[in-house]
Amino acid sequence: MSRADTSKAVKADRADRAPSPWQFWFVTERKIRALRGYASSAFITSIANPVVYLLALGVGLGSLVPEGVQGVDYLMFVAPALLAMSAVFVANEESTYQILVGFRYRPIYIAMHQTPLRGVDIVVGHVTFVLLRMLATATIYFLVIIAFGGISQGSALWMVPIAAMTGMAIGSLIMAYAATITTDRGQLPMLYRLIFVPLFLFSGTFFPLEQLPIFLQPIGWISPLWHGAQWGRVVSYGHVEPGWLTAVHGVYLALLIVLGVTLAIRTFTKRLGR
Repeated sequence: MSRADTSKAVKADRADRAPSPWQFWFVTERKIRALRGYASSAFITSIANPVVYLLALGVGLGSLVPEGVQGVDYLMFVAPALLAMSAVFVANEESTYQILVGFRYRPIYIAMHQTPLRGVDIVVGHVTFVLLRMLATATIYFLVIIAFGGISQGSALWMVPIAAMTGMAIGSLIMAYAATITTDRGQLPMLYRLIFVPLFLFSGTFFPLEQLPIFLQPIGWISPLWHGAQWGRVVSYGHVEPGWLTAVHGVYLALLIVLGVTLAIRTFTKRLGR
């Protein structure tokens, strides 16, 4: 059977069969199985790197800040931000080259599209996998923080889903952009240097945002990482801030996730043709 005949047969099959609301899980399952191929890299990116940051900054640098920050030990201050960063690392890994490779160098998404899977199924399946991986990573990292004494109250468990929301808010937007790249001219490394690193440095991760010059503080205000870190501090050790600001953190992250996933569905659908 020729390629044209195969395509016609697939389209006919799609027309005859109503799409299942659960068929996205085939994509998620495939991603889980494929994770074994880069498990060591995934471990270093999502667990080892943040743990090193926790030891170097929360424990090492924290010993040089005996007075603490905002009335708590420096480890407690920095731990929610580093937990959110662990999820962001996962989102960055799974939403950049994994997407580019899936379209250009190893077109697995093209192959998936030759089945009854639609663009929306592929996006939802991929997002589900990234969410599961972020939750697993954040849970392990949360246990490491507990072992180092970086938790002071029971509500700190909410740091895990908050970290996942933070990672998804960034990752979904990156995913939508990566799906538009047809020619690799180094866009993703530039994205990392010009967007990802500044957000990491100027989002109140290692010190309160108020200590930055006023002209740099807006970077933190628009950064999902700052909102995730501040929200995590509220549930972790009871950081005092206005209730409306805490609500803004959640609403802002949720809106970015909706925007990112919507854009990703549009870009995938447009590129795949359906």
